[in-house]
Amino acid sequence: MDISTHMIAKHIKEFSKNAHSYDAYTSLQQEIAHYLVSQIHSKPKKILDLGCGSGAVFKQISWDIEHFLGVDSAQSMCELHPKNENVYIVCEDFESKTLCSQLQTSYDLLISSSALQWAKDIEALVAQFSLRCKEGAFAIFTDKTFESIYAMSGLTTFLPNAKALIAMFETYFSCHYEVKTFRLFFDDNLSKFRYIKKSGVSGGEKRLSVAQTKALIQNYPHEYLEFEVLFLWGKPKSF
Repeated sequence: MDISTHMIAKHIKEFSKNAHSYDAYTSLQQEIAHYLVSQIHSKPKKILDLGCGSGAVFKQISWDIEHFLGVDSAQSMCELHPKNENVYIVCEDFESKTLCSQLQTSYDLLISSSALQWAKDIEALVAQFSLRCKEGAFAIFTDKTFESIYAMSGLTTFLPNAKALIAMFETYFSCHYEVKTFRLFFDDNLSKFRYIKKSGVSGGEKRLSVAQTKALIQNYPHEYLEFEVLFLWGKPKSF
């Protein structure tokens, strides 16, 4: 499930560069966060959000909270996140070795929406943070995202496989899950590829030549881009 450090660095740079236009290009990520939060019925008071971005998860919380900690590696995204006396934002890699030691003893909810696919080692991250929460909720883009583009280009996806993720999470959480597919429709192919770049879902990694990219834009056969998202909710087996 590893992806390269170079890919992670490009991903952070891409998010930082596009931070102020990010919300306009992330209707899907906001929809994902809405669904993820809507299935949480325990009304947790202390929440840790890994990969908090500009606040997609926080904006969906409708109950009173005592403490919300958001962690994100892109400074410009952190600056956009809503803040108040109960909200704290840390600009740091959520895989940082020092992060976990700095946290409170435990959180009522560990949540991550549209972010864990960027982890260099998802299992190590989940294993570590499962010891710090009473409940977990996760939404992760999987390898069926942009399936048509990868098939046409001959490139291999860096995104994790849903079945492998489920098996891994079930080692640490007693969880239930859903795999949902989404389609975003566009007026033309150029708009599709602009969306990919601005949304950050591609990782900011350029692996096609200019000629290959033009050919892909011209020949892409669908009016939509496809996405697959794995949703998981559960309680850690270690708690």
